[in-house]
Amino acid sequence: MAKAAGITKGKPAFACSECGWTSARWIGRCGECQAWGTVAEVGAPKAARITAGPVSSPAMPIAKVSAIEAESRPTGIGELDRVLGGGVVPGAVILLAGEPGVGKSTLLLEVAAQSARRGQRTLYVSGEESAAQVRLRAGRTDALVDELYLAAETDLSAVVGQVDAVEPSFLVIDSVQTMAHPEVEGAPGGVTQVREVTGALVRLAKERHIAVVLVGHVTKDGAIAGPRMLEHLVDVVLAFDGDRHSGFRMVRATKNRFGPSDEVGCFDMVDTGIVEVTDPTGLFVSEHAEPVAGTCVTVMMEGRRPLLAEVQALVGPSAAPQPRRTTSGLESSRVSMVLAVLGNRVGLKLTDQEVYVATVGGVKIGEPVADLSVAIAVASSVMDRPIHPGLIAIGEVGLAGEVRRVGGLEKRLAEAARLGFTKAIVPADVPNRGKDLKPMDMQAKYGLRVFAAPDLPSALLAAGLT
Repeated sequence: MAKAAGITKGKPAFACSECGWTSARWIGRCGECQAWGTVAEVGAPKAARITAGPVSSPAMPIAKVSAIEAESRPTGIGELDRVLGGGVVPGAVILLAGEPGVGKSTLLLEVAAQSARRGQRTLYVSGEESAAQVRLRAGRTDALVDELYLAAETDLSAVVGQVDAVEPSFLVIDSVQTMAHPEVEGAPGGVTQVREVTGALVRLAKERHIAVVLVGHVTKDGAIAGPRMLEHLVDVVLAFDGDRHSGFRMVRATKNRFGPSDEVGCFDMVDTGIVEVTDPTGLFVSEHAEPVAGTCVTVMMEGRRPLLAEVQALVGPSAAPQPRRTTSGLESSRVSMVLAVLGNRVGLKLTDQEVYVATVGGVKIGEPVADLSVAIAVASSVMDRPIHPGLIAIGEVGLAGEVRRVGGLEKRLAEAARLGFTKAIVPADVPNRGKDLKPMDMQAKYGLRVFAAPDLPSALLAAGLT
């Protein structure tokens, strides 16, 4: 059996507190997880004999195990239930992480209030604000409910005391980085403290069947602060993000032991708190009294949820030797590639033109499905010719000018048809469970006039731009 690099039996070694990687000498950065300052000296491992001990409950056939205790309970917020897979499971530990000011505390205070309104005794423990400060926010968001209890604690033993006194079925800890374990050395928020505090709360949740939600901080890189083991300890990991200059927020499940891990919930920050957005398409598509040149709508996928998004382009002459290329909500590299394809495969010269491409509502499109809509919007702006207002464009554009297939086309077309769009430009080779889905089939199924475009010139022709 291969030994860990540099470890000599009987001699002290160094190990990473996050991933367990070992080394014969101290280094500042872990060679496995690349974390800084996590390698510390430990004693050489000793072989220990394990003897049989008492069991909590005897093992039984899996079919005879009751699943009633693991049934989810709705939170009262449909968008959050959508992400969680139906609601919160008793004994589950949920980690909600997001940037400062994105609205984590506001969302969880609303969740706690809704849980209390449904008759579940709820305890909200704040380690970052005083009880009076949370009370002010609760009054503004109409979260004053009799079954909602509030405490301000930073000591884990005090939190357990509050749980013993209140006996809640739903517990919110805001945040886990502010809690300190009294028997563990280190400052709150440190790797050791966060790991031990989370482990203790997980055991508390499992033993007493209390649903626990932990608020987690993120680093400047967007990763959850603390050891990587934190995400392994909890049952559900939710990412709460959004543009600081926009009220739109999204909750994404990156780990979910009780439901799908690719669902997305949509919310909107308003003066009175946070409200769920069941149909967010209107936030990403602008309303025009008359058709405007330089716009095109596409359908992106957020998890398993199709959302319409409008791409806008503005092209104008430039006196600079290097015309400006500016993007917002789109990957600049893909926009540059589409512009190059327009110039070389279509003959649309943009070398002396400034090009600005952006999405509506601050939405970010990370998938290549927006390539075709970008190309049509740019061509529409150059020709100063608006496209049909009921047209959507779905497809990836290759360097050879071909329009490539994208996943989930049927869901995208169904969403566009539901919102009243009448025309669609799609790739010519559309897969449908191993068979090509013909344009006539899609037209009969969704009520859309579907144009199958094998390449970019054909797509521009279908859009009426050539």
